Amino acid sequence: MVGFPKAKINLGLRITGKRNDGFHNIETIFYPVNLCDAMELVVADKSVNEDMITITGLNIEGKPEENLVIKAIRVLREKYPIPVLKVHLHKAIPSGAGLGGGSSDAACTIKTINKSFRLSLDSELMKTIAAVLGSDCPFFIDSLPSYATGRGEVLRPVNDVLNGYYLVLVNPGIIISTKEAYNNCNPVKPDAVLSDLIKRPINDWEGLIFNDFENYIFSRHPLIARIKKALYDSGALYCSISGSGSTVYGIFAGKPEVPDEIIKYVIYKGLL
Repeated sequence: MVGFPKAKINLGLRITGKRNDGFHNIETIFYPVNLCDAMELVVADKSVNEDMITITGLNIEGKPEENLVIKAIRVLREKYPIPVLKVHLHKAIPSGAGLGGGSSDAACTIKTINKSFRLSLDSELMKTIAAVLGSDCPFFIDSLPSYATGRGEVLRPVNDVLNGYYLVLVNPGIIISTKEAYNNCNPVKPDAVLSDLIKRPINDWEGLIFNDFENYIFSRHPLIARIKKALYDSGALYCSISGSGSTVYGIFAGKPEVPDEIIKYVIYKGLL
């Protein structure tokens, strides 16, 4: 059982209100990109009595048993007869980077187990299960461009507006605390709906589509602000941090020339 969990970027991210459950309401566009992890799940030998995971590639924080992949298996096993599994996860999506790597891994686990063990779960039920694991997990069940509200779990498909454009992902290796980022932003209801704004020409997005985390993150980590400027200076049509960072992406009309000052931080270049 093999899967390839994709990353995502956020086209805009507005924090629209604080919720009674301690989370925040947001408005964003989740957009899938081709940077992905690789994951293999196999049924463990009978001598093994608990799920196991080995991780290669990029280093990620936390104990293996606390990985969202293991949590996804346990959540499914509460309702379905899932055998003990061994997982090998190769990480290419950095953690704490605003790219949704952990959530994508969890969603891929749900989809792979559903298919392999013929659970017959439809997309909506898998999204409901995924929402237990993380606010952006449901998006990765279908991995289609989506307008997201609520905590990020209320999804509505949008047009594939970036088809044919080039993407550059730049990650300086700074881990941003999502909780800290939310605690330092003031919720404001936007004047315009993001799903309407992305219909405008991409050249207009710079003055229309914003990520509410940027001011705080740029004040704490000036390097991230410099990366965004360097991408614009090299001809990007639109640049932003993704999620709560620290990844910055640039969207280009053609194959880009990445400036020497940031090339060492590039983790992905390719067509959208």
